[in-house]
Parts: sequence; structure tokens; C-alpha cells
Amino acid sequence: MIHSMTGFAVQTRDLGPVSLHLELRSVNSRYLDLTFRIVEDLRQAEPAIREQLSARLTRGKVECRLNLHTSDAAPRSLALNGALLAQLVDAQAAVKAQFADAAPLSVAEIMRWPGMLADDSMAFEQMQPAIAALAKAALDELVATRRREGEKLADMIRERVTRMRELVAQVEPRMPAIIGEYQDKLTARLRDAVASLDEDRIRQEVALFAQRIDVAEELSRLSTHLDEVERILKAGGAAGKRLDFLMQELNREANTLASKSAATDVTGVAMELKVLIEQMREQVQNIE
Repeated sequence: MIHSMTGFAVQTRDLGPVSLHLELRSVNSRYLDLTFRIVEDLRQAEPAIREQLSARLTRGKVECRLNLHTSDAAPRSLALNGALLAQLVDAQAAVKAQFADAAPLSVAEIMRWPGMLADDSMAFEQMQPAIAALAKAALDELVATRRREGEKLADMIRERVTRMRELVAQVEPRMPAIIGEYQDKLTARLRDAVASLDEDRIRQEVALFAQRIDVAEELSRLSTHLDEVERILKAGGAAGKRLDFLMQELNREANTLASKSAATDVTGVAMELKVLIEQMREQVQNIE
């Protein structure tokens, strides 16, 4: 199955006091490029999510956003840290023993003391299983969207391949006639231009030039490359780089066909081939 590098996925999980929100966005990239935008409270989740993404994706610039939202509707309870409070009482008594005039701690100061109030917010360890499940669900969704997009790209490429085969089929049977016509024209011109040149030399020069304008080999290689494109599309997997190389080879053969063309209809076919190849090349850039 061919996969695109373009995709989007979003997943949320309600854990009661908090909710998790994960987004994955991917676009084209030569390699796998992962970036993370994770709230500080969940920063520890990055290595595990990175591992999941790397295990299933091979190419693309992927951005992962993981946010944590506190539910305002969820009831919260506060509790005093009894052990810390007892330590403060003992410390205050020790200070008063040395400094009798020292002012006692106020309720507000005690409440603001670091670590004095414990709330019921969830620790990272409690959320970790939910984060792992959330990342898997988002990754499944991302892969599915990239697969659907990849199927559309593959269908488009197959349409261009079919049209290119039709163009090659138009040119192949015309080549013997084109070469023959060009040989006759060139022979007549040579006779007029070089009256003293013997007939055997004329035939040799014409035959040599006819070999140079023969594009049978280019047409054969075009067909071979098109076979390989269809084979890769059928095999699926990470095919973007191989298809990109084939687009270069197809373009090379189309250029040679245009440069060696001795007939306007063949030149027109070569130009249309180049347009189709460029259309495919643009889409291949999106394939993983």
C-alpha cells in the first residue's frame, strides 16, 4: 500500500480532573523529522511517543502537540500536609524559645508554605497509560489518513502511466516510416548540395544519420520504466525515493526522444510525455 506523507490526526481523553489532547500533523520531508510541542507537566511522555512514531513512519515532517487541560467542573479537595505542619509547630516553638518577641506564623503564611497544601491533581505516572493509548490511537488515525491520500496519489500516477503507454504506442509503429522519409529527404538534399559525391558515400552518411535519429531504444526504456513504476505501486511500502528516481529516468528518456525527433508529431508526443512526467513527479514528492 502506498502512503502519502501528508496527514492529520487528533485524539482526546477525559480522565476526570484533567483531559489530554494530542494532535499529529505531517507534511513532506526527505527524511523522518519529528518535532514535539508538549506541556511541561507531560514532557516525560516524549521519548515513548517518539518511539511509537519512529516504529511506524519512515518519512515526513511530523509535528506532535500534547496538551493537558484541567476540568473546571471537576470537584477538587485540598488537604494540609500534617507532617510538615508539625515540623513548623516545632520550629516555631524553637524560635520562640530563643526570641520571645518573635511574631508567630499567620494562617496565610502557613497556607502558602511550599508543600503545605496537597491537591488531588493527577501525577504523570497515573496518566502515562492513557497517554500511551492516546498516542497509539492518534498514530493509527494518522497512518489511515496517509494511506487514503496515498491511494489517491497512486491512482493519479497510474492514469498518467496509462496515457504515457498510449503515447509510446503511437510513436513505435511510426518510426520506420519516419526514418525512411527522412532518409529520402536527406539523400535528395545531399545530391543537390554535393554533386560530385559518389552514391555509396551518400548512402553511408544517410544510414549513419538515420541511426542517430532512431528512438527505438528510448521507447523501449520508457516502457521498461513504466513497468517498474506500476510494479512499485503494486508492491507498496516506502516507495517515494524509488519513484522519484524513476521520474528522473523517465524525464531523461523523454528529453532524448525530443532531441532526436525528426517529425513534428514525435516532438509533440515527447512534450506531452514531459508534462505527464512532471505531473507525476510533483505527486511523488508526497509519497512516503
